[in-house]
Amino acid sequence: MAKFLVELLGCTLPEKGSSPRFEVRIWGHTDHFSERHGDKKSKKDQSAVPTHCSPGACHGRPLLTKGDGLNMPQTPPFPGAFPTSGYNKNLYQTKEEAYGGLYYHDNSLVSGSLEALIQHLVPTVDYYPDRTYIFTFLLSSRLFIHPHELMSKVRQLCVEQQRLSDPQADKTRLRKIAPKVLQLLTEWTETFPYDFRDERMMRSLKELTHRLASGDELYRKAVQQVTQGLIRKLTALSQYEEALAKINATLTDRLAVLKAKPQSIQRDVLSLCSDPFTLAQQLTHIELERLSYIGPEEFIQAFGPKDPLDNDKSCFGGHKKAGNLQTYVEWFNRLSYLVATEICMAVKKKHRARVIEFFIDVARECFNIGNFNSLMAIISGMNMSPVSRLKKTWGKVKTAKFDILEHQMDPSSNFYNYRTALRGANQRSITAHSSREKIVIPFFSLLIKDIYFLNEGCANRLPSGHVNFEKFWELAKQVSEFMTWRQVECPFERDRKILQYLLTAPVFSEDALCLASYESEGPENTMEKDRWKSLRSSLLNRV
Repeated sequence: MAKFLVELLGCTLPEKGSSPRFEVRIWGHTDHFSERHGDKKSKKDQSAVPTHCSPGACHGRPLLTKGDGLNMPQTPPFPGAFPTSGYNKNLYQTKEEAYGGLYYHDNSLVSGSLEALIQHLVPTVDYYPDRTYIFTFLLSSRLFIHPHELMSKVRQLCVEQQRLSDPQADKTRLRKIAPKVLQLLTEWTETFPYDFRDERMMRSLKELTHRLASGDELYRKAVQQVTQGLIRKLTALSQYEEALAKINATLTDRLAVLKAKPQSIQRDVLSLCSDPFTLAQQLTHIELERLSYIGPEEFIQAFGPKDPLDNDKSCFGGHKKAGNLQTYVEWFNRLSYLVATEICMAVKKKHRARVIEFFIDVARECFNIGNFNSLMAIISGMNMSPVSRLKKTWGKVKTAKFDILEHQMDPSSNFYNYRTALRGANQRSITAHSSREKIVIPFFSLLIKDIYFLNEGCANRLPSGHVNFEKFWELAKQVSEFMTWRQVECPFERDRKILQYLLTAPVFSEDALCLASYESEGPENTMEKDRWKSLRSSLLNRV
């Protein structure tokens, strides 16, 4: 496991000459995510990331505690979802006595049987679950049970406990329970809408809401609001996927032209946009849009192991459950290669130096905005071997600003400098008075790495077979912070031409980058000469 983590999740700053591509293994296949290259400093610093914990505890520190009130029917904002105050002992202790199977430490829920946790999710006339619990359980439960199976159990419990199937059911009792069940469904459909792309989910939702709405116009309207909100979200996702498909088709066509006529690239980014701040703004548009479509469950499902107590049956089999996360990773890789392409395709040394300095300024503006993902992608592109070997070109570049940026993203001490900057950006976001100050776009691969280590380092179940809920409090805390960041609306004006260029301009492959680099500044040693001859021969054979 340690070797696997070093190879696939070694989130280090790419040294000059290394590839910026990220890879992650998801259910046996590989997607681009963590850097391929090794880094001595980063391997040493892996010790700074916790990789194990004792059963029933994670990292030796207090875990999440009770969230803010039950202000129904409003879905809670995420910034205040996980404060540090203690749980209400009376509220939760009565639930333990009533249902059993739930265990607490210092008034915090630490473990329980799956059935007891499901029961704890279902509201009654006198009880509504804490909203941090709802988010945490809906996020983590998919490691043990399919969402459609969970919805079916919730529906069954609601119907049986509240006697909703009884035609003679007490209407007064129904009026008391209906708002709470509708609030739970609102929480679920608002926060995890992609669960409802499953027809079985929609069928259970329809059956339950039909029972709640029967005979009362007020609840029928509330059910319509829940359903319409869910449909809007799913429609937006479908439209996003269609737009991505069109972008990919355009990119494929342009790549075909590039391979047939490499000299066909006439336009470069400087001819389209010479203002670093404007380009940083457009990069931020792309980042925030793609972040906004990543569902919180994708962080769990991307690394979702098979539950050993479910006969090795994966809860995600047969479904592409981390597609938006994968798309975001592909964007990082594309931006890195685009930066390298823009530099290497410039014929004159003076122009190459100007392009490098331009991207250094763009990266600095990204840092100031709080767009750390684009910042790292740009640095990664400039540290690729075909770019870093251009010594004559770099000799004409004022590198002081680049050195500062590399220092900020230095991987030593578990990315201490970056994490400090991220905390500052997050604090600015919390106290922000403008949309511009709310932007926080994390270095995504490192975020995934932190979640992965937590997921792998703590057991999902305790030796007793109970769900290790203490682990999932911590996991939910990290994911909920991401949820806050992804909800920010980009305040900058969109420039369609620049966005189109960033998303569809053809980029060189690694071989094409190397060849362009050698054509710009000839090989300096035997290894580079052999590589150059091999690339030219390969190109001629293709022609």
